[in-house]
Amino acid sequence: MSVLAIDLQVAVRRVSSVNPATGEVLRELECAGESEVLAAVARARAAQGAWAAIGVRRRIAVLREFQHRLHEKKSEIAEAITREAGKPVAEALTTEVLVVLDAARFLIDHAYRLLRDEPLPHGNLATKLKSGRLVREPYGVVGIISPWNYPFSIPATETLAALVAGNAAVLKPSEFTSLVALELQSVLHDAGVPTDVFQVVVGDGATGAALIHSRGETGIDKLVFTGSVATGKRIAAAAAERLLPVVLELGGKDPMLVLDDADVDVASSAAVWGAFVNAGQTCLSVERCYVHRSLYEAFLKACAEKTKKLRVGHGLDRETDVGPMIHEGQLRIVESHVADAAARGARLLAGGSRLPELGKNFYKPTVLADVTHEMRIMREETFGPVLPVAAFDSDEEAVRLANDSEFGLAASVWTRHGERGERLARRIQAGTVMVNDVVSCFGVSEAPHGGVKSSGVGRAHGRFGLEEMVRLKYLDVDLMPGMKKVWWYGYGASFRRQMEGFLDLQFARGFGERLRGALRAAGVMWRKRL
Repeated sequence: MSVLAIDLQVAVRRVSSVNPATGEVLRELECAGESEVLAAVARARAAQGAWAAIGVRRRIAVLREFQHRLHEKKSEIAEAITREAGKPVAEALTTEVLVVLDAARFLIDHAYRLLRDEPLPHGNLATKLKSGRLVREPYGVVGIISPWNYPFSIPATETLAALVAGNAAVLKPSEFTSLVALELQSVLHDAGVPTDVFQVVVGDGATGAALIHSRGETGIDKLVFTGSVATGKRIAAAAAERLLPVVLELGGKDPMLVLDDADVDVASSAAVWGAFVNAGQTCLSVERCYVHRSLYEAFLKACAEKTKKLRVGHGLDRETDVGPMIHEGQLRIVESHVADAAARGARLLAGGSRLPELGKNFYKPTVLADVTHEMRIMREETFGPVLPVAAFDSDEEAVRLANDSEFGLAASVWTRHGERGERLARRIQAGTVMVNDVVSCFGVSEAPHGGVKSSGVGRAHGRFGLEEMVRLKYLDVDLMPGMKKVWWYGYGASFRRQMEGFLDLQFARGFGERLRGALRAAGVMWRKRL
């Protein structure tokens, strides 16, 4: 073998798809290098024009076929998600497959109306002889970098919006869940999306960097990223260099506020599910729980009892409630947060340790009491199966604690009185606030998903997620093309007086002032100009 061949072999990077429950290597895949990423974007650009030209109705028909095929393969896709991401099959069906089927439903029902030209009435008298409309045009090629925690629903919902708007899309999935992304690609292509209009580039961080830094004819026109705050900030800086528009969903530290009139049984069940769904590896997880002091001990007791009854195991086991974490590195973050809280005085009411008899990535669902904001577990994103609970004495204190965070993705308020909950919800700094529910806002296809502060910029899902996939153009058509405009050159004292009168006509207070303005402005609009 030649030296050159050896060097080429060494240069090939690979990623392994591993079942987090068993450690089984499902498949090894070669990483797309920079040249391959740029070639994929170039192919997407070449194919995008024809895809946009077929029109919205035909693209909707393709989405309808995708929805049909996904429904037929629902169990197969759910099991593929479980094998690669670990979550129970029931969760894969509800939080991934169902979410995507419904996102397709929303776009099938509403994309034509939301994407068509929109008349723009003019209120200014000077522009009454114009016809204005808003035109929505696809960006071209949208790059999508998706995470491992929801490897099907997150990239699929973003991809469907990009495609129905007339864009081509290039998806770089997490290196931990490449196979799920390839399943998405297969269903889309089988449904009629042209091969080059949607492509998956498998790889590691370098592959994603190549997509971000691509330029010119081999460059993307917009980037949608879901991931950590640190990576999101680096992406924002890189995008700023060439003014690349971005959507960034960067995680959260979502608070749950249990008011003094809440139903303890209902709220505690919500807290347990909201903290441990997908082993706590959910951007919308309940990562901070604040309970009114009058309910505090009863709430803690209920949470601890319900947590201890959860069945931890392999996601393919029908009896499993909580599956493994994605990898040991994420588990170690959870351990460090719990250890820090315990060292600072938190009470451990349930869990708090690994389950090595199940595998190296399993961690007991954990309930912590008496946590404070001096603890890492209340400041940093834990992203694991931990429910930290603190007490508060008033609504004012609850809102202050909820807002005392660099994150602002979502939150929830629990009360028997909806109006009270809504009043508090309006004061919480978050992209979404739920009253008497947790996490499920991600499954509301009509609702925008995104955050404030360090939780990101831009929105996915619904009308506003679709708006992220188009450039907005204002189209202005003058209805009197043979008439010179009164505001063109030919100024002077007379023109100034006429303009002052015209402004009085439109904006002066009182009828008399408007009438005097009208008299001064008489003939202005029809006066011949140069």
